[in-house]
Amino acid sequence: MSSISKSISYSKGQLSMLVTLRVLIGWHFLYEGFTKLANPDWSSIGFLLDSKGPFAGLFQGLANSPGMLNTVDFLNVYGLIAIGLGLILGALTRPAIIAGIVLLVFYYLSHPPFVGITYAAPTEGKYLWVNKNLIEMIALAVLYVFPTGRIIGLDRLFFGSTEN
Repeated sequence: MSSISKSISYSKGQLSMLVTLRVLIGWHFLYEGFTKLANPDWSSIGFLLDSKGPFAGLFQGLANSPGMLNTVDFLNVYGLIAIGLGLILGALTRPAIIAGIVLLVFYYLSHPPFVGITYAAPTEGKYLWVNKNLIEMIALAVLYVFPTGRIIGLDRLFFGSTEN
């Protein structure tokens, strides 16, 4: 199997699209983090209290504990910013991808797109099992298996480049 995978070569166009995907997802995370940081009234409390599904109690419990809510808000804002910067710059790309996947898993579990569940906040569309959080999570998983930070990014400077 490894001899087969070693013979696979990717074009510059394919690699460019993977790097572009990484940077665009990074921009999404970074922008979401900065908009929350710039809004002094932002809190995750409404999102957490609106949680439904099998893990609703966990997320609502976080909202009902002032100390935990402050921690969740801090980790959310600065996590989004750190993940976004890591993805855009290609710096510590794999840890940024893992952190992004973990964050998206929490978002997905808090507001799962299941039949019969409606939320107070309007959504961008009607979803059934698959929503933007799941899609972005899978896109990050794809990026995890392609070391794009070593192709174009600071990881190339820190860890060296990879062979095509």
